[in-house]
Amino acid sequence: MNIKSYYFLLFVALFVSCNNQSFNKTCVNYLEPNDPSPDLLADWSNVSKHLNVSFGTIDKRYAKSSIPVSEIVTAWSGSGWRGERVSAQVVLWSAANIEQIECEFTPFVCTLSKNTIDVNISQARFVRYVLTDIFEPGCGYRKPENFPVSLSPDMLDTLKCFNLEANSVRPVWLTFNIPSNAAPGVYTATLNISARKQKTQKLTVNLEVLPQTLPDSKEWVFHLDLWQHPSAVARINNVKQWSEEHWKLLENQMKMLADAGQKVITTTINKDPWNNQCFDPYDDMIVWKKDTKGNWTYDYSIFDRWVELMKQLGVTKMINCYSMIPWNNELHYFDASVDSFINVSAKPGSKEFIELWTPFLIDFRKHLEAKGWLSITNIAMDERSPQDMNAALDLLQKVAPEFGVSLADNHKSYKKYPYLKDICLGFGDIFDDVDLVYRKENELVSTYYVCCSDRFPNVFTFSDPSEAAYIAWYATAAGFDGFLRWAYKSWVENHVNE
Repeated sequence: MNIKSYYFLLFVALFVSCNNQSFNKTCVNYLEPNDPSPDLLADWSNVSKHLNVSFGTIDKRYAKSSIPVSEIVTAWSGSGWRGERVSAQVVLWSAANIEQIECEFTPFVCTLSKNTIDVNISQARFVRYVLTDIFEPGCGYRKPENFPVSLSPDMLDTLKCFNLEANSVRPVWLTFNIPSNAAPGVYTATLNISARKQKTQKLTVNLEVLPQTLPDSKEWVFHLDLWQHPSAVARINNVKQWSEEHWKLLENQMKMLADAGQKVITTTINKDPWNNQCFDPYDDMIVWKKDTKGNWTYDYSIFDRWVELMKQLGVTKMINCYSMIPWNNELHYFDASVDSFINVSAKPGSKEFIELWTPFLIDFRKHLEAKGWLSITNIAMDERSPQDMNAALDLLQKVAPEFGVSLADNHKSYKKYPYLKDICLGFGDIFDDVDLVYRKENELVSTYYVCCSDRFPNVFTFSDPSEAAYIAWYATAAGFDGFLRWAYKSWVENHVNE
């Protein structure tokens, strides 16, 4: 190396070191909604115009326009089993615009044993704000002008850098995926938070690895049943439904659900079972066809590919098929005699109900037997009346008794059919002790659910994050096997501005 090259490299090193800052880059920040209800009482006049950084709590949502903490905390301690994911939250704020905020971890080192854990176990994600409102009146059509709107930190962004507006807050969600083979001990790392023209802030992370090992999510016994909505994934990503692009998106997004311990594959066996309660209707996974002679055939190609995808991802316990009792009692099929789809009202117990469902159930049973899936498949109903349930169960018992049955029950009618393979009660209802014992002895699944009618606990965008943990604790305390919620990957019409 010649003397000129040496001095040039020395100059560059000193320049970077003195500025304690990486080279300038452009941070692509997505546009967030304007704050419709800023904290007008917040006094930012005494807040530093430098970047302020502190650990917060994972149990709170930090308002964008409110000063987040009164005392700065620069060290965090947490613990977890080997194989467990542990979370923490940092808050950033300033009275001035701050550009190019970046987060970088150092490796984790155990002082006593000198063991290390790779930095790749950690992730820092900027939390983006979305519009939210309030609970009341729960379910039903909501006119936006009737409910106060605010911003809520909810979306975890994977952007590598972020710009902070003056007089505002930006939470950062931290996750630590403890390796299953990590040696127990207390490991320490540093989180370096840098920004353009700012001194790098250093936060200390103390992560205790406990000797217990969490099994793989496929082995978890908690019965998580978040209904999937694959049709919404296509529309929100502007791809054709059931196209190869759609299937690729589904694979990536459903893997997150499988990794969370999902146990049930949500399928649709005719037209939208819930009568289009959300923006995107649930599309058919099985196409019913009637030829000019009145013979029935059923196209299972989408159903089969969806089930196979979910099983490959690790969701293998149940296939729940919605529904013999759709919310508007309508079915549809392709009628070759008119060369189009027709809708038919088929109220449970009616002549149309029996004539339409009998050939399908027989054929569906044969198809599932051939695939080896019959033993894990349930015909599923959601919040249907005891009268309608009786009609559906009677037909099932006559023509296809091999099917299991799943019911989300909001009529407190589960005692009429204690033998059902999968019963989910609305929050606040519990199984009688004798029924719960019977169900556990017979390996029947007993869960509970919350929906739009439950203020607490819930996972609305305005719910405290701690409520999500309470949901699982309550399931265990009340003797349930798990939890159900509608729906995973269901979107409003405009997910950017709403």
